[in-house]
Amino acid sequence: MVEEITEEINDLEVEPVIPEIDSKYRLIILAAKRSKQLQRGAKPRVDADMQKHKFTRIALEEIRLGMVPFEIIEEV
Repeated sequence: MVEEITEEINDLEVEPVIPEIDSKYRLIILAAKRSKQLQRGAKPRVDADMQKHKFTRIALEEIRLGMVPFEIIEEV
């Protein structure tokens, strides 16, 4: 799954637009988790045909639009 998301990100050739996503690695982890939620039946937060679009593409679009809330927890 991580390889698929990495390929999707490389195909998009865009930098993350959300300031909290400070690297492509954080974006990959977030997209992988959201993609897994979609695979398990979560409803997409963007208008997308689940039959025509891959879960990873939908997850990346949701993240790009700021529709996937997340929190960065720093270990002490």
